Amino acid sequence: MLIGAAIAIVAVVPAGVFAFVKSGLFKVAASHPHTMLTEWITHETMIHSVRRHAAHVRPPSSVSKAQVLAGFCTYETHCVACHGAAAIAREQWVSGLMPQPPYLLDATSKWTPSQLFWIAKNGIKMTAMPSWRDSVGDSQVWDVVGFIEAIRRLPPQTYAQWRSRGMCGAFSGPWPAPAPRSTPRP
Repeated sequence: MLIGAAIAIVAVVPAGVFAFVKSGLFKVAASHPHTMLTEWITHETMIHSVRRHAAHVRPPSSVSKAQVLAGFCTYETHCVACHGAAAIAREQWVSGLMPQPPYLLDATSKWTPSQLFWIAKNGIKMTAMPSWRDSVGDSQVWDVVGFIEAIRRLPPQTYAQWRSRGMCGAFSGPWPAPAPRSTPRP
């Protein structure tokens, strides 16, 4: 009897999953939030995957002021629209993303530098977080991580002040933006 139940489960569960997938019952609209179960499964899977894959990533031993500024410029070019910054709101269209990108003001309390690097470099599937692997070099990703680490220790208005001062200069494309001329590259 136990063997019969096991065979039934092996046959019924895949058939049920297949029927559910083909039925179209699962609402994929980004305008509706995930169920609590879907959110938990995807979030937990992402956390453990990042931890595992970033375990062998070694951060630089130190980050210079020039690298923090370069990280600000890269963040300003590629990240702020979705993630916002202190005193800087995300773009309005970001509200239509599901899941919504997190503000990164407290990212360093949740993720190590190696994990932040891995996320930015590789992106996260089924979110709007792209992989920057092919468009931004490792040193630029580390600069952004250095900036995210440094910004939490700076006054909240720092981002807005640097932005208003044109710290990165005017840039209109092609993307990705190069590092500012005044910023030495490693």
